[in-house]
Amino acid sequence: MAKDLDELLDEVETKFCRPDPLRLGVVEQPKGTHSSDRNRAEAKENLRLTDTFKKGDDLDSLINEIFEEPDFDKKTFKLKSKSSGNTSVRASIQGVGKSCSPVYLGGSTAPCGIGTNISQRACDHLRCIACDFRIVSYDDYMWDKSCDYLFFRNNMPEFHKLKTKLVKKKGARAYACQCSWRTVEELTDLQMDHQLRWVCGKH
Repeated sequence: MAKDLDELLDEVETKFCRPDPLRLGVVEQPKGTHSSDRNRAEAKENLRLTDTFKKGDDLDSLINEIFEEPDFDKKTFKLKSKSSGNTSVRASIQGVGKSCSPVYLGGSTAPCGIGTNISQRACDHLRCIACDFRIVSYDDYMWDKSCDYLFFRNNMPEFHKLKTKLVKKKGARAYACQCSWRTVEELTDLQMDHQLRWVCGKH
């Protein structure tokens, strides 16, 4: 009776509690014979190896899925995966949905893009959190000293109205939203200007 009960429990374990033994390369023992400790150890080892292999495959497929988004329209380069020598994934140099950190303003000679400590670029997706307007910028222009709050409040963001207070200046860049304006000639960290409430609106 005890022998029959052990066989029944073994059969239930193999069918319902463990993965399919055929998938793991372990042949199911015929009824009436006890599975040896050696077969159990081999099954456990195969299960452990299969789980590790699946985790590696899952990780590779997730990485590939992330980097194969259709929104990546910038230049790409290849990354080699550690788990397999043949797999390569495409990655964007400047990805979608990234923010500048720190945020830089710059003159017309400063390149635009995602600003980092390493790649110092003037952010071209600025947004004001005070007036909730997108910041406009004009290369090789500066704001006239007569500019005031009401001028920007009434004329933003239309260039044909704003150009009445824009003065040509080589190397400068004029920035403005509905409540603030700046003329910048050199690359400047936005955190240094405590009056501006501008943030990167993500690239």
